[in-house]
Amino acid sequence: MNRTIKKAAVLGSGVMGSRIACHFANIGLETILLDISPKSLTEDEQKLGLTLDNKLIKNKIVNAALDATLKANPAAIYKKSFASRIKTGNFDDDMHLIADCDWVIEAVVENLEIKKNVFEQVEKHRKTGTLISSNTSGIPINLMLEGRSDDFQKHFCGTHFFNPPRYLKLFEIIPTSKTDPSVIDFFVYYGDLFLGKTPVICKDTPAFIANRVGIYSIMNTLQATQTLSLTLEEVDKLTGPIIGRAKSATYRTADVVGLDTLAKVSENLYISCTNDEERDTFKLPEYLQKMISSKWLGDKTGQGFYKKTKTADGKTEILSLDLNTLEYVPQKKSKFATLELTKTVDDLRKRLTMLIQGQDNAGEFYKITYSGLFSYVSHRVPEIADEIYKIDEAIKAGFGWEIGPFETWDLFGVQTYADIMHKFGKKPASWVYEMISAGFTSFYKIENGKKLYYDIKTKRYTSIPGTEELIILDHIRDTNKIWGNSGCTLTDIGDGVANLEFHTKMNTLGGEVIEGINKSIEIAEKNHAGLVISNVGENFSAGANLALLLQYAVEQEWDDIHMMVSTFQKTMMRARYSSVPVVVAPHNMALGGGCEITLHADVVVAHAELYIGLVEFGVGLIPAGGGSKELTLRASDAYEKGDIEYNTLQNYYMGIAMAQVATSAYEALDHKILRPQDKIVISRARQLTEAKNEVLELSRAGYTKPIMRTDIKVQGKGGLAMFYTGASSMQRGAYISEHDMKISQKLAWIMCGGDLSYPQVVSEQYLLDLEREAFVSLCGEKKTLERIQSILTTGKPLRN
Repeated sequence: MNRTIKKAAVLGSGVMGSRIACHFANIGLETILLDISPKSLTEDEQKLGLTLDNKLIKNKIVNAALDATLKANPAAIYKKSFASRIKTGNFDDDMHLIADCDWVIEAVVENLEIKKNVFEQVEKHRKTGTLISSNTSGIPINLMLEGRSDDFQKHFCGTHFFNPPRYLKLFEIIPTSKTDPSVIDFFVYYGDLFLGKTPVICKDTPAFIANRVGIYSIMNTLQATQTLSLTLEEVDKLTGPIIGRAKSATYRTADVVGLDTLAKVSENLYISCTNDEERDTFKLPEYLQKMISSKWLGDKTGQGFYKKTKTADGKTEILSLDLNTLEYVPQKKSKFATLELTKTVDDLRKRLTMLIQGQDNAGEFYKITYSGLFSYVSHRVPEIADEIYKIDEAIKAGFGWEIGPFETWDLFGVQTYADIMHKFGKKPASWVYEMISAGFTSFYKIENGKKLYYDIKTKRYTSIPGTEELIILDHIRDTNKIWGNSGCTLTDIGDGVANLEFHTKMNTLGGEVIEGINKSIEIAEKNHAGLVISNVGENFSAGANLALLLQYAVEQEWDDIHMMVSTFQKTMMRARYSSVPVVVAPHNMALGGGCEITLHADVVVAHAELYIGLVEFGVGLIPAGGGSKELTLRASDAYEKGDIEYNTLQNYYMGIAMAQVATSAYEALDHKILRPQDKIVISRARQLTEAKNEVLELSRAGYTKPIMRTDIKVQGKGGLAMFYTGASSMQRGAYISEHDMKISQKLAWIMCGGDLSYPQVVSEQYLLDLEREAFVSLCGEKKTLERIQSILTTGKPLRN
């Protein structure tokens, strides 16, 4: 496409506007963020003699909003310095700045007249052909066309981000009756490739797609809660990760979003959707009306469905609301026989098919809520979307569901569940019965590695647009499998490239994964151009299997621990010194051993959302899978003539000693975990494709097996003295414990090359041996075992 976005403007700096501006800055755009000026001065401002014409005063609202966003947690921006890409201003003085912008997005309050006034100002300053869009979620997009020029109307549409824009992937694109189709095509292309989003074209219907279905699902759940007399905590257990949804589930999510916000959207849907067969579901329950009138709005007011309090002994306690009495009561542990049966089932699809068959209240809850959901989404086609995949994609990307409604219905059986729905007073739309009668037994099917959906218009299966270039492991794993064991699978991803994925719990690195890495490299060296290591799990890898390590340590099986560490080290070196390129593609968490795999890749193709670091200090250990060695090597390579060499080494040392974790791939570059030659991709869906391309590029360039390093400069006694003195001072000042000091000294011993009389060069193997010795010795420390035990049992680090 010829169109490009080099500079963007965001009009309105509220919660959404400032966060959209931050995400634009994340992807490298020069961004203008504008808002209104204050109408009056504070008493302090008057005393200082300031006036409303003062530029600082005029920009006070926008600057305060951006500052609050930059301080928010989770962070809205990949790297703090990226905020310099955002220039703030006000509507009165700075609207002319949009003349240089390629895209202007409006994100002011949900008031049509205010939006129209803003667009009138935009018309005065925008250049012909500039894209204009609105981030509204509650006002019909077509209503904003009134009074606008033909060129404005041609280049205008809705572009609805979900909050927070950095993390939630949905990008709803809503054409008007006047929007040029090429504009929509561009936003689909740009949203996917540059914004890293899941673009979904929506009709201009109330709440578009995701909120229409998502709010229905929430209100349907509220009804089922009362029907079955369930507690809030029971429902949140039933509607969270157990069914592939967010940890905050239903009632906790409502508290975070704000009950006033939930009520407003639901009430608007009740008013707007007069022909919706489930319209009454959007009526607010009486208890919710009372909560809102009492200002029990959730986190923003300190209480909602849940309330955090202090007990008599000062401990924090979270109470839950009894919906019958509207009194806060202590939470009760929820236990369902159906959930107990699925505890050991990690595969979500298998777990869902077991849950729906439950014979207790949990099973009944799922039957009621899924019956309502399936009926609802079937009746929304073609009202809100002509294609079923758009509904699934929107709800997954906007609400964080792992599996969409139609995909879930497929799991349960289309015909089977259509029959069950009748028992609960629900029924599918007529097109579902027509589909079944025509011999189509599922909404989706996989064919030649591609996912096809049932198209209601053509009455046949059709490929999902935009997926042609993507490599989706779930679609090719069964047909293209090369090798596998209980913990990983090697798959042919085309053009002579293989991919190794882990599928252990949290993708931890046990013996089966280590075997898989070695076997995959062996196979790739014989038959392939190279290897990618990536997976589709929630996280790339949470690191080593600590449970097994703890077992060996408690039983004092030192030889087994030696063998475990030695095997892991050899595996990392096998990846580094393979005769074919090995590219690692980490995403989300890549901790400990997951980070060490990344450190040993020829090239890393990292997703921008990457939380990576060597965190072994948190469990009383040091990185011993080549992590300590590799950062020592990188420190050595970074030395330049005239440098104070200890400074470079100390930066790497402190990164390990503080268990430093980068909160984005860009921070990982700053931490030197990623290197300049490594790649960062915004689109998670495209990461594997990009990784494969890197393998092919390395192979075509004439990849040569690297030679093991024997030229690593270490500092010996001089470096040891500095690190030992520093650790001792920290311990005396009570900043670290005695055990922390011991671990710090072990790390210093490795990174300085041991007790050498003077700086000299050593080999990688020399440093690996020091790593292994230090690691095994720390496994014999009682306090280290206590730290490991704490992480395994509570998930929290222990400082002892």
